[in-house]
Amino acid sequence: MIPESFIQDLLARIDIVDLVDSYVPLKKAGANYAACCPFHNEKTPSFTVSPTKQFYHCFGCGAHGTAIGFAMEYQGIGFVDAVRELASRVGMTVPESDGFSPEKHGQTRNLVEVMARAAAYYKEQLKRSPRAIDYCKKRGLSGEIAARFGIGYAPDGWQNLKTVFPDYDAEALKLAGLVIDNESGRRYDRFRDRLMIPIVNPKGDIIAFGGRIIDQGEPKYLNSPETPLFEKGRELFGLPQARQALRETDTAIVTEGYMDVIALAQSGVGNAVATLGTATTPTHVQKLLRQVDRIVFCFDGDNAGRKAAWRALENALEALADNKQVGFVFLPQEHDPDSFIRAHGKAEFDRQVAQAMPLSDFLLRELAQRCDLTSSEGKARLVYEAKPLLLKLPTPLLRLQLVKRLAEASGFAQAEVERLCELKSYTPPAPPKARRTAPSLTRNLLRIVLHKPALARELPIDLLPDTPERPALARLHALLGESRDTDSYAVLREQLRGLPEEQAIESAASELLDAPFDEAEAEEEFRDTVHRLREGAQMRRFAELQTKAQQVGVAGLSAAEKLAYIQFLSNRGIRS
Repeated sequence: MIPESFIQDLLARIDIVDLVDSYVPLKKAGANYAACCPFHNEKTPSFTVSPTKQFYHCFGCGAHGTAIGFAMEYQGIGFVDAVRELASRVGMTVPESDGFSPEKHGQTRNLVEVMARAAAYYKEQLKRSPRAIDYCKKRGLSGEIAARFGIGYAPDGWQNLKTVFPDYDAEALKLAGLVIDNESGRRYDRFRDRLMIPIVNPKGDIIAFGGRIIDQGEPKYLNSPETPLFEKGRELFGLPQARQALRETDTAIVTEGYMDVIALAQSGVGNAVATLGTATTPTHVQKLLRQVDRIVFCFDGDNAGRKAAWRALENALEALADNKQVGFVFLPQEHDPDSFIRAHGKAEFDRQVAQAMPLSDFLLRELAQRCDLTSSEGKARLVYEAKPLLLKLPTPLLRLQLVKRLAEASGFAQAEVERLCELKSYTPPAPPKARRTAPSLTRNLLRIVLHKPALARELPIDLLPDTPERPALARLHALLGESRDTDSYAVLREQLRGLPEEQAIESAASELLDAPFDEAEAEEEFRDTVHRLREGAQMRRFAELQTKAQQVGVAGLSAAEKLAYIQFLSNRGIRS
């Protein structure tokens, strides 16, 4: 865990305008800066950066955060890596605290350096191997594409890496997955006589390799094992190289192999990525849907391809949102993406992607093929098979559409399908019963506090009515009560990461971009709003006492209630 004080110091030194501008050119727009959003495809700028509040907000897709959040989303990295990345920009060293260990971080950097040296060696060996060069030419790979993906060659032989690493027995080589120790203790290179494709993380570090056999042999593809750098269920091959094309197309094409990705890039399809020797995981899907609104899985049309597609569907369900789409392309059995695009060209491949089978169609088609829909038993099984999949879906609109289609296919009524699948029927939310004045007061209070966080300590939590803003105000009051140093929205926002009130606070903060407070009037407006809340609370209390007095008589009130009631009546008489 990184100390909170370090996060505060880091955010104080990082200027979010400079950070964002180094990736996305910003233009002055009044008191703020604007650009086309880097997280979704748009033509009119809706992405705004506030230099005074040190946060960004996109009015198009809702992306919102601090400098740390921007580094995480733009580079696709975790919180700790984002902090390290920003700290290195301003010459800060992340301190040790609880789970964070400089020694462990030093080991990680050492492994990254080991992988980089190995990659440089493999690239040099490719230049010296006519056989490997000839293989690349046969695959239609240009020198430009080979350089873009850092392709190299591991020569035949048992201990070639000795020429790169004089200390061939170093533990780092084994930790990095470059060598293997056999049962007798003899060490040898893991990759031999293979085309070497580096697997790069979003920061540009080489974390693993994929080796493709050049002639015949098994296994055809050999990946690095999982290491301290590489967890195959989290990584996608080609993601750093595809980043620009992903933004331009708003679509990610997921293939089964890295040679497919490289071949597609060679033919002008730059938005393809691949899983690495494993089925598509929910983490893969979540990572992609943070960057694009549409994923298309492109698999072979054989039985293995359909099984891979079905696993991808199951793991995509939980990550879906109503504004996201998932589709499936099934190529002819004799083709993979590489051979298909070479045989039919980019235009036909693009057409296949554009007309990809929607997830809902694939789901229902596959389920229908498992059931005999001419029998009652088959129709019942259809609903039975669909139930666990529907329960995974967090998207009410898509789930509703699937329920309707299941009802049509099975012969059950829609309500029966919902009941059998234990789904709650969607009903429009009832109109809010809250008073009109109170929510506007608490909303304004939330905006004022986000403008000037120190005021959160003075919030009269017991007076706040039950409005959507109340939990957020209570959370801010608690956070500021614990810390006397939090005086900026950016620092406060990082303390809110992962908390239930995070989204409500982001929404209120975004309103400051359109209607900022006058600095001199913010505190005065805070006092006035609190005063109006006190008056509102008094009026509600009086109404409660008056109702009770009408029901049980004044004599039925407790001594304290009777005293309060008489004081209310007296005050009302004075005002009148």
